[in-house]
Amino acid sequence: MNSLRTAFLLGMTLVLFVVCLPNPYALAVEKPRQLAEDETVVIVLTNRDLETTIKDVERSIPSGELRMTFRLLNGFSFQLPEEEVEKLTTVSGVERVDHVMTYEATINESAPFIGAEQVRGMLDEEGVHLTGKGVKVAVIDTGIDYTHPDLQSSYKGGYDFVDYDDDPMETIASQGPPTLHGTHVSGIIAANGQVKGVAPEAEIYAYRALGPGGQGTTEQVIAAIEKAVEDGVDVINLSLGNTVNGPDWPTSLALDAAVEEGVVAVTSNGNSGPNMWTVGSPGTSKKAISVGASAPPLNTPYLTAFGEENEISLYPFSGGLPWAFKRDLPMIDVGYGTEKEWEGVDAEGKVVLIKRGMVPFTEKVMHAVAAKARGVIIYNNTPGPFTGMIEGGVNIPVVSITREDGEFLLEQLELQKNKELTLRTIYRKEEDFVALFSSRGPVTHTWDVKPDVVAPGVSIDSTIPNNGYLGLNGTSMAAPHVAGAAALIKQAHPEWTPEQVKAALMNTAKKLVDQEGVPHEIHEQGAGRIQVDKAVAATSLVYPGALSFGKWSKEDLREKRPVTLTIENHDTVKRTYHISPPFDVPDGVEWGVPFAITLKPGEAKEVTVEMDLMPSVLAAGIHQGEIVVQGGKEDIVVPYVFFIEEPDYPRVMAFHFEHGDKPNSYRYELYLPGGAEELSIDFYDPDTFEFVATLDKKVEVPRGMLQNEFEELDLKDGIYRVLVTAIQDGHQDTIETFIMIGEELLPPKAQEDEESK
Repeated sequence: MNSLRTAFLLGMTLVLFVVCLPNPYALAVEKPRQLAEDETVVIVLTNRDLETTIKDVERSIPSGELRMTFRLLNGFSFQLPEEEVEKLTTVSGVERVDHVMTYEATINESAPFIGAEQVRGMLDEEGVHLTGKGVKVAVIDTGIDYTHPDLQSSYKGGYDFVDYDDDPMETIASQGPPTLHGTHVSGIIAANGQVKGVAPEAEIYAYRALGPGGQGTTEQVIAAIEKAVEDGVDVINLSLGNTVNGPDWPTSLALDAAVEEGVVAVTSNGNSGPNMWTVGSPGTSKKAISVGASAPPLNTPYLTAFGEENEISLYPFSGGLPWAFKRDLPMIDVGYGTEKEWEGVDAEGKVVLIKRGMVPFTEKVMHAVAAKARGVIIYNNTPGPFTGMIEGGVNIPVVSITREDGEFLLEQLELQKNKELTLRTIYRKEEDFVALFSSRGPVTHTWDVKPDVVAPGVSIDSTIPNNGYLGLNGTSMAAPHVAGAAALIKQAHPEWTPEQVKAALMNTAKKLVDQEGVPHEIHEQGAGRIQVDKAVAATSLVYPGALSFGKWSKEDLREKRPVTLTIENHDTVKRTYHISPPFDVPDGVEWGVPFAITLKPGEAKEVTVEMDLMPSVLAAGIHQGEIVVQGGKEDIVVPYVFFIEEPDYPRVMAFHFEHGDKPNSYRYELYLPGGAEELSIDFYDPDTFEFVATLDKKVEVPRGMLQNEFEELDLKDGIYRVLVTAIQDGHQDTIETFIMIGEELLPPKAQEDEESK
């Protein structure tokens, strides 16, 4: 059986806006005005003087209002009537305009596993043990419970961009749905008590960009990045993201700018795996360190039907308890878990098997909780595995399995006269696999390798509010392992730039393999799983730590494409380096590399590596491999990637549908990573799949975010199956979801629950 590729993160929604005032940091003084019904907030980037552009925009659109300026982006946010947005794009100096976008917070014995405890025996330049002491780490998240005994010594301050004050405390119940994510992330970085973080003496600066229930805005996140840079932090951690795989999304650009200011930026890669192209912004940032999730040593659960040898992999849902049953349990089937199917079902003390579809995950599970079930198994309605989450969390285990395994359990159930099947759980010790939920790269448009590295993100114990501790899953948990590691590296090498810190982590990472010993793909693990003790001790650096040679068409002529590598010698002796491209290459590929590079201690040199390619003889698709730099204490492996023909990335992503600003109005937004020759949004009957109506149809749509609003829809109230189809470069992709027209829409998470993957 395949190894468990486990758990989905405890997700939290965050939305991103942007505010502009005369002082780039005046946002800390005044809370922006509430939006009127017909207003929206956009992020505006300019290609000329910021103040001049702002004056021209205010003069052209007097009904609008400046909210925040962003020095890092040379941009600002502007509040204006939706009908004026098109006019805004025509103002001189306005380079691009982006509406706000919905994001998610991407959610210990893992610190010793990555070498953090070994590092504590090392000394910095002043002879002080490496614990992160004196290094400032910004946590941009839901806030922090700074009263937690494990965090009191680490917490040094911050700012609240939800309430606009100096108190970044987590949301408590009296303020709305409470949060815990930022406290958990902070503990992984720098807890110093019952739990020990990766860098237990680092200084935590918390910036609360997400409020009740994890709600926040683009505006608040970018503002927090700006404030953290102004406050002089050394490292920024953003355990958050959206589903937009685009390199030029504002949050990605803001992180690039922060790195240019000398700050090490670390961000989660996302929790939308296991398919390619699922990395989202800001994980698409070119200069930040994007982190995928791997597993520390775990007792992985598998299911067997009593008396059968078949072992079934479980994929835990975020928001449910871990599957940790020690005894056999009866299982019953409840179909799709609709309200009608639950009628008369005796589920008390039993595990319930439910098919994916028709009903949102949270609703399925809440019925199970009400029926006093012991656990929930949701099996897929399409081939292969999937993951999901339960809004608000529940106190029973919830897991998913493949359609094939679900149908096997149904077959076994049919053989039982009492319609109950006995399930047994077995456990296996496993570690260092890439988690199923971890988003994969590469990045669209630039074709950059992402993630850069992976780190433990499965069943990570850390601090939560009210002096508590909890194990969570997600790339949200992986990123702070890297932020803590960066703090240790900065203490050991305070003069190192963000690019050098990133190189140290990538150059020394451990390459991970699957259960059969086959290496995980580059777009799954990047350079590999971090080993912070080796990163701190690195005496040779090569960067960038991964290379992309871009995209070719088969019709292209033979071409040489050069890339530049920087090699640095931080050893005390002179070293000679050799660059070795792969020996086993297909016909049509040749390499040009320098013969040898000799560097004195402290010397660095840029060298050119050239790929000479004849596209016509190569197969279409992704090609990847490794370049090895020899001559240091250990070989340094630099992964690379290139594409023949337009890659098969999703032509449409990040679809959201909601009520508009006016009564009975609706709007949608979606992202087209490569544009679309044709786009259609069609409504169908959810039961018969009979065509009902076309909501929108467009041709020749450019790359980027697309939004549209409808004042009225000629549709009866009720639930509809919706297909969003985009065609580009001969590829067609479809998002399938369920939408309710009427008083209430399915929330965005419920829409995602029912989306075919």
